[in-house]
Amino acid sequence: MVLPALTEALSPYFRPIKYSLFPPLGLATLAGYLGPDDQVELQDEHVEKLILDDTPDLVVIQVYITSASRAYRLADHYRKRGAHVCLGGLHVTSLPEEAARHADTIFRGPGEDTWPAFLADLRAGRPRARYESRVRTLEGLPPVRRDLIKRHLYLVPNSIVVSRGCPHVCDFCYKVAFFDGGRGFYTQKVDAALAEIERLPGRHLYFLDDHLLGDARFAAALFAGMRGMGRLWQAAGTVSSVLRPRLLESAAACGLRSLFVGFETLNPEALRAQRKAQNLHRDYGAAIRRSHDLGVMVNGSFVFGMDEDDDSVFDRTVEWAIENGVETATFHVLTPYPGTALFQRMEAEGRILHRNWDLYDTRHVVFRTRRMTAETLESGYRRAYRDFYRWRAIFRGARTKDTAGGRLRHVAYAGGWRKFEPLWDLVIKSRRVCRLRPLLESVLSGFGRHPADERGSAKTGRGEGTERDVA
Repeated sequence: MVLPALTEALSPYFRPIKYSLFPPLGLATLAGYLGPDDQVELQDEHVEKLILDDTPDLVVIQVYITSASRAYRLADHYRKRGAHVCLGGLHVTSLPEEAARHADTIFRGPGEDTWPAFLADLRAGRPRARYESRVRTLEGLPPVRRDLIKRHLYLVPNSIVVSRGCPHVCDFCYKVAFFDGGRGFYTQKVDAALAEIERLPGRHLYFLDDHLLGDARFAAALFAGMRGMGRLWQAAGTVSSVLRPRLLESAAACGLRSLFVGFETLNPEALRAQRKAQNLHRDYGAAIRRSHDLGVMVNGSFVFGMDEDDDSVFDRTVEWAIENGVETATFHVLTPYPGTALFQRMEAEGRILHRNWDLYDTRHVVFRTRRMTAETLESGYRRAYRDFYRWRAIFRGARTKDTAGGRLRHVAYAGGWRKFEPLWDLVIKSRRVCRLRPLLESVLSGFGRHPADERGSAKTGRGEGTERDVA
C-alpha cells in the first residue's frame, strides 16, 4: 500500500513540518479488512523513501491531484513487475478514465463497501476493473491497522477519523465529488469512536475529519465520552459550528486546543458565488473571540482569486486576521479541482488553462482570472504568507490576547510553524521529529491551565492534575 508524495512535499528546499505532521489513515483503514495471513506493508512517501525493487502480488495506491503523475508512474512500474495494481482516492473518483489507463482496478468514492467486495472477488480469481461506492456506513468498520504506521516518523502519530465527508456543499470543494452517488456525510457510532480513541497511546490526538462538529448530536456525545481522558486534540470545524451554543464549550472541556476554520473570504458576494451559505451572516470576529475565550487557537483558512476579488484582497485579509488574533493562517489560490462544480463552470466558460495536475496545488493559477492578473494573484498569495508570518505581525496578533500565557502561546505556535523551517528540516531528516511532540503538547496546553480547564474543574470536580495522562 503506497501513499505517493504530493508534488510540493518533495521540494529541494526546507521541508515544511505539515508533511510529517500526522499519518493519513485511508490505506491503514483498508488494511484492516485483510486476513491474518496476508502480508502487507504501508509506505508513505512523505516521510520515507519508497522501496521499488520488490515484487508484491497486489499494489494499492491512493491518489490525490498533485500526486497523480507520481502515482501513475508507480502504478506503471508495478504493473510491469506483474502486480495487480489498484488506484483509488479523490483524483481517481474525479477522473476515472484517466486513472484506468494505469491500473488493473480502480475505486470510485469511499472504500468501506467496495474494498471488501474487491478482496472477495480477487480471492475468487475474478477481480473487476471498476468498483463504485454506493453503500455509505461506518458500522462494522474494523480497527485501523496502526501496526503498519511508522509512528516515530510523525510529529502527531495519533491521527483519527470518526466521520466521513461534510454536510455542506461548496462549489470549490473536492470532497463533494468524492462522495457523489451516496451519502456525503456520515459518522461512526459514538461507542466505536470512543473505543478507537481509548486504543491510542500518548496524549495528543489529531482528528482528520473534514468537519468533526458537523453532526452536533454525535459531536456532543463524543465530547461527553472524552471527558476525563486527559487528551489534547486538534480538529476542523466551521464558523457556524463554533457559534453554536454549548458545542465548543463541550469540545474545549475534553481537550480541544486548536481548530481549523474555513473562513475562506471576507466578501459575502464571493461566499454566495461559491455556495458557502453556512458562512453567510455569521460574525467571524465573534467566532474567533468565542474560541479564544475557551482557550482554543484558530487556524484560519482563506482563498484568494474568486471572481469578486481584486488586488486589495490580500492586505485586507491579512490585516483582518492579525487584528483578530488568528494564531495561524492557511492561504490558498482558488483551484478548480476536476469533478467540482467550480471546475465544470470554468470549463464551460473556457477558463481552464491546462491539465497539468502537478500545478493544481493551490499555489499556482490554473484558470483565467477576472479582476486581477494571474501574476498579481500568485504574488499576492505569497505576500500574504510573508506578511502574516513576519515577527512583527506575530507579536501584533499576540497582543490581542488578554493574558501573558495566551500571548506566549500565540508567539510559540505561530512562530514554530513558519519561522523555524531549517530546524524542522533537520529533525525530519534525522528521523527524530517525534522528539518534539512534548514541546507541541506544552504549547497546545498553554504551558499549563487555560479557561476550559477551569470550567471543567468547576463542573466535574476533576482538575488537570488528576486526569488520566497515558504515557
